[in-house]
Amino acid sequence: AAQRDGRTVETLNLDLRELLPELGAALASGHLGPKFTKAVEALKSSDGIIAAAPVYKAGARGLFTSFFQVLDNDLLIAKPVVLAATAGTARHALVVDGEMRSLFAFLRTMTTPTSVFASTEDWQDKALGKRIDRAARELVVLMESEVESKITDTSWDSYQHEFGSAGGNELGIDLGSDLMRLAAGGTLPGARR
Repeated sequence: AAQRDGRTVETLNLDLRELLPELGAALASGHLGPKFTKAVEALKSSDGIIAAAPVYKAGARGLFTSFFQVLDNDLLIAKPVVLAATAGTARHALVVDGEMRSLFAFLRTMTTPTSVFASTEDWQDKALGKRIDRAARELVVLMESEVESKITDTSWDSYQHEFGSAGGNELGIDLGSDLMRLAAGGTLPGARR
């Protein structure tokens, strides 16, 4: 969509199969190996994401969901995302708007209104191309509006961040608060001893 309008688009394809050797350690310990770290940095620095997964037994493949479950919960806040999936039959069509959309809502991304699902019988259907174009236009609009930076610049501190996350709010602890004085063994001003 952007290229048709004369804009330059740079894409990077992350093949999650290449991260499989590092996934077990990431799930078990949170330790990210070098390939995993590179993939995380690519997502962090991207203007938008097309998250596409194969569907099997009414769910996105385990590799796809495991990858996103390992990510820092603050990494993708307000990041524009198109959701897409493929499957052998249309019986899996709700996976995109059910399972995948809820995962990306938890990660606080900005998913496009249009998602893309294609089963075997859709590949020759012109409607698939129209859905892809519409989702791409929506993604471009979200990216050009700079929605991610506008939201994070104005709202970052109001999100609940985990200790050690990309939110980095553990350094924003008010050590002079009454609660911190009590935690350090002190007393509240005016309290009886």
